[in-house]
Amino acid sequence: MTGYVDRDERLLRSAFCIIVLFMLAEAVGGLIANSLTLIADAAHMLLDASALGIAWFASRLSRRDANERMSYGYHRSQVLAALVNGLTLVFLIAWILFEAVSRLRAAEPMLPAPVLVIGILGLAINIVVYRMLHGSQNLNVRSAALHVLGDLLGSVAAIAAAVLVLLFDWVYADPLLAVGIAAILSRGAWRVLRESSHILLQGAPTGLSVEEIRTTLVARVTGLRDIHRVHVWSLTSDRLVLTLHGRIVDGTDQQTAMAHIKSVLRDSFGVDHSTIQLERDVCPDN
Repeated sequence: MTGYVDRDERLLRSAFCIIVLFMLAEAVGGLIANSLTLIADAAHMLLDASALGIAWFASRLSRRDANERMSYGYHRSQVLAALVNGLTLVFLIAWILFEAVSRLRAAEPMLPAPVLVIGILGLAINIVVYRMLHGSQNLNVRSAALHVLGDLLGSVAAIAAAVLVLLFDWVYADPLLAVGIAAILSRGAWRVLRESSHILLQGAPTGLSVEEIRTTLVARVTGLRDIHRVHVWSLTSDRLVLTLHGRIVDGTDQQTAMAHIKSVLRDSFGVDHSTIQLERDVCPDN
């Protein structure tokens, strides 16, 4: 298992470095060629680089133990990074849209040749990085690969803008395609902001029903009369935490009931970290 973890971490590190280097090259090329499409695609690659960086950081961080100051460990830091990434993207999207509207009102010349070259290089690099990450059994790596796959569209848009300017001298292709990339970025930024804010506010994980947990536990755990004060939240998108109070009938062994509850939570709901308080009479916290 350690070998697979090390391999996944190396893949994420390599992919992150490649994407960051090309993102910087693309941003510089966009400024030199006066191509808003390239600059917008560089912003799109920033989203992918952040996703790869967060995945790489999470892989490294998962090996660190909790301590007295950080009793849950350092897992939540990747959520903070995602929130900052989402807010940064909002400002980038606003700037891209502002520039696009300005160029649609008063078209500016673009140098299509460097845009075409950089777009083709970007397409090739994204294909290479995707092939590096594709096929991994690690969910963290697979989700990062999906971000890279989405960035292929940005490279295709840059190539299309360059070809349209080369063949038809249609300078409006650049700002129009930049608006398309901004729309794609908006969807990704909104998803990142929504998910990270939900986790930081300790909202219930998507797809996990407290009522279903309550019904399942009472039905499957022998001697469990009812459960109450159920709280379930996420440290990260894939690390669930749950606390609950349970009332058991007289004669029920507490340790057996607790072990059974934890087993059901783990096997049926994917909750590995749970804190359970069992009672026989009235809940002292009511």
